[in-house]
Amino acid sequence: MCCVTVIQSQDGWGVNYLKTDVCAAKGTTVDIICDFTHPPRIRYSDIKDRFWFTKEKDGEPVDLTTDSEYSSRVTYTCYSKSCHLIITYVRESDSAEYKFTFMTNKPGEKYTGSPGVTLSVKGLQVQVRRSDSTWLELTCHSSCVLSDRAEYVWYKNEEIIKRGSSLPVSSGSTDRYYCYLIGYSGQRSPAVYGPQRPSVSVSPSAEMLEGDSVNLTCSTDANPAASYTWYKEHEDSPRASGQIFTITDFTAEHSGNYYCEAQNEMGRSNSTLRLITSSGASNGWIAAFASTSAIFLVIIMILTVLMIRRKKSPPSSRPAERPENNAQIPPAEPCYATASFSRNQEDLLLYSNVSPARPPRRKEEVEEVLYSRVNFVRVSQ
Repeated sequence: MCCVTVIQSQDGWGVNYLKTDVCAAKGTTVDIICDFTHPPRIRYSDIKDRFWFTKEKDGEPVDLTTDSEYSSRVTYTCYSKSCHLIITYVRESDSAEYKFTFMTNKPGEKYTGSPGVTLSVKGLQVQVRRSDSTWLELTCHSSCVLSDRAEYVWYKNEEIIKRGSSLPVSSGSTDRYYCYLIGYSGQRSPAVYGPQRPSVSVSPSAEMLEGDSVNLTCSTDANPAASYTWYKEHEDSPRASGQIFTITDFTAEHSGNYYCEAQNEMGRSNSTLRLITSSGASNGWIAAFASTSAIFLVIIMILTVLMIRRKKSPPSSRPAERPENNAQIPPAEPCYATASFSRNQEDLLLYSNVSPARPPRRKEEVEEVLYSRVNFVRVSQ
């Protein structure tokens, strides 16, 4: 904190700030003081207005007492040539540069002390220090210099447990601790606590296909923030560190139970086991699709050949002969088609031959009989 008097003056006009830098704890009251001077020709009654500001609008300073952010928290205590700015229940958002300005009843006659006073508002913080393997020491701390008479009280899960600036606690506790500055509204530190039980999420899924990649993410609630370490069940050495653990080119050897450990200054906690397994090759479904497509293709080819041959057969030029009584027309021999294939997810080769079973005796008596055979043969690698 700077404690020197700064004088801003020009031709008898001037503003003297007692301090140019002020540090205040959140929730306390701040008193910023200045003295101002003006030429002898100006009487006290000539001073039309005087106020403090942090903002300007259309090039003109905005009186703090009209700023909604300071509503009911700002007062001025001014005398003939000095003025106090008092801000109660200061907030961290109050951190800014404050300037004093005054003006006479003569248009355009005014003076502003610049640069002004820089106010920094800081909150309380709990510092954690390890005393030994089983005990920690918590200390209530502010970066601003507070009065020697400042008193603190400690809370554990919203319950008062001790007065004083420090508190011993056992390591590994998941309880929440924070300190409070007595006599100052809102001056409470953030709570500190060890990691709650972490949770593990898996993306894209818990069952992997060989060759895929998988991300394991560990999450927990802790203050200070936790660090993360990954382990596989029954292994002492960690697999990775960081919140996200990525396994690339997943194989059967990667299958197993995984868990993460979250740790901060207050303690550590482990997640439950998460099982990651492999379901085999990722392209198995392709073979099934190929087999189904092959069957459909065979049927289309057989029908196409039959239609082509039927169109090429010339119509009979002789009138149809009526069969004699009791004569039997030989039945049309059926068309046979066979298809065989080897189910394999590798490349498939299609062989097809179509040939008549035997030459027909007469075109006009017997429909052509076709035999078709389609084989799917696996090509050796």
